[in-house]
Amino acid sequence: MKTLIVEDDFTCRLLLQTLLSEYGDCHVAVNGHEAVEAVRAAAAASPYDLICMDILLPGMDGEEAVRRVRALEEARGIPSRNGAKIVMTTSVSDIQKVMRCFDGLCDAYLVKPIETAELLGKLRSLQLLQ
Repeated sequence: MKTLIVEDDFTCRLLLQTLLSEYGDCHVAVNGHEAVEAVRAAAAASPYDLICMDILLPGMDGEEAVRRVRALEEARGIPSRNGAKIVMTTSVSDIQKVMRCFDGLCDAYLVKPIETAELLGKLRSLQLLQ
């Protein structure tokens, strides 16, 4: 499983990287612009299977970054249901913002602090882990 972790908080980024590196390659981006560029760069050779995307990011937020990632996939003929699995990670208490991200663009969300069992459960439900 090839994963992109998009997180501006060092502790959260390190936690996700530590947990997910057990299952394959992990790349890191600290904002939405870096995330979109990482997806663009990986698209031709080896696209991401999983993207863990924080909602609140400096510069381009996670919601906009997800829209652009899905647009890149669509431009390559990949419908969002067949693209990378995107799990939004958030400490946002505004459930409306979280639900907007789900508007056909992402596959799941986790509220911080992220629990290992919950993360692995989501990945199993998305058929990324057995």
